[in-house]
Amino acid sequence: MSDEPHNKNWKLRLRFGQLKTPFSHFTVVADGVVGELADGFTAPTGPAWMAMKAWALSPEQAEDMVRKIGQEIGFRVTGKVHVYETEPNSPPTNNPRGYDINFTHYDGKADTQQ
Repeated sequence: MSDEPHNKNWKLRLRFGQLKTPFSHFTVVADGVVGELADGFTAPTGPAWMAMKAWALSPEQAEDMVRKIGQEIGFRVTGKVHVYETEPNSPPTNNPRGYDINFTHYDGKADTQQ
């Protein structure tokens, strides 16, 4: 599969079974806290949602990946993790992987208006 990123037809080949992979594609959204982020990532410190696309063997592996990758780049999962099976934007590789990581900051205050 190593040459697949250079193949413009990878999505069609995947859809019609010509490109085989043991992985499924997921979008993972995790509630947590942004700390000091690694180079290449920017977001305000504090409460945020981290979103990541992932090629993984299972939804459980995708959840483990967002926790581990988040920790490695300066994000700590402290709340719920949502995993959705989604269409890929990038072809599979020979190993599980996460990509298109982004953060959405929120103020962390509960809405108390009635």
